[in-house]
Amino acid sequence: MTTLIACLSTGKGTWGHVSRLIQDETWEKVFLVTNDFGKENFTKDDKTEFIVIDPNKSVIDLIEEIKNYLDGKLEGDVAVNMVSGTGKEHMALLAALLKLGVGIRLMALTKDGIKEL
Repeated sequence: MTTLIACLSTGKGTWGHVSRLIQDETWEKVFLVTNDFGKENFTKDDKTEFIVIDPNKSVIDLIEEIKNYLDGKLEGDVAVNMVSGTGKEHMALLAALLKLGVGIRLMALTKDGIKEL
């Protein structure tokens, strides 16, 4: 089974994209990199965990927070979606995954369904 890790932050309409991505595929586990607003306002299911970050911190601090949270929680296939969020959040997520030695597949919701990019 595949684990999905997605950014859930800023961007008009991006929450709908992330929500459909979660619902339209069977994921073993879902991790959402978000802020306090996302944690309070996004409805998650039992397989979903929030990685709550402070977007005002440095990218180095964000990398460590994400890496420390995910350390030991990932095995097998990892799908990543960065439609939502900022470049800083995207860089932190990618750097954390690389430091953990995780191979990734970039996934997106397209007009033809969920596709690997």
